[in-house]
Amino acid sequence: MSKVIKEFSRFAHQYDQYNEIQVEVARSLISKLPDKPFKHILDLGCGSGAVAKYMEASRYTYETLIAFDSSEAMLEIHPSSAKITKICADFNHIDFIKNLPRIQYDLLISSSALQWSTNLDQTFSLLSSLSQNAYFAIFTSGTFKTLHSLAGVSSPIHSVEAVKKSIEKYYGEVSFELHYYTLIFDSVREMFRYIKRSGVSAGEKKLGFKETKRLIESYPLDHLEFEVLFVQAKV
Repeated sequence: MSKVIKEFSRFAHQYDQYNEIQVEVARSLISKLPDKPFKHILDLGCGSGAVAKYMEASRYTYETLIAFDSSEAMLEIHPSSAKITKICADFNHIDFIKNLPRIQYDLLISSSALQWSTNLDQTFSLLSSLSQNAYFAIFTSGTFKTLHSLAGVSSPIHSVEAVKKSIEKYYGEVSFELHYYTLIFDSVREMFRYIKRSGVSAGEKKLGFKETKRLIESYPLDHLEFEVLFVQAKV
């Protein structure tokens, strides 16, 4: 099991208390879908089900939804229904497609997951074979920019430029929107608790006790920064 999967699974039962930004990102992504419904949908990296919940809230209709995630603990708290099939597998494995019940979907959607791709070209090559239509929301390396700068570490996730370059290789019609978010905290300690339990930093190299203490004492902001790339793509 990868570090990313372990981190998400470890705090799955508390995830909905710490995923405010991810929930907002999912809501924004669903709002971009066209009015015409898609029959068969694949939600890649579905987590606790923000996409499914917003589809339900907005009365977005579909016949089948594949809820695909690498964490069994997340899938356990994902909404269930006769139309939803849950599949636990890792999209970073080149043969993950073998776990899917269909070879083609009317829509592929992924919110707050693809930043953990270990090979962007492999990922988007495979995803483009699954659906003609894709909607993505991907956290990019400007997330936690000030924190990373003070800590002297590089972001564990991909840059906007790298994501765009890879997507454009495999999709013929693409539009991008870059959004920025901030989340305010009462204290830096609360901020670090959020980072640990939200999953946003899953798999990131951990700082030592002295480094963390120094960072808590010197962090100059009352908020964290988030950078998210929204993508609408057609093959």
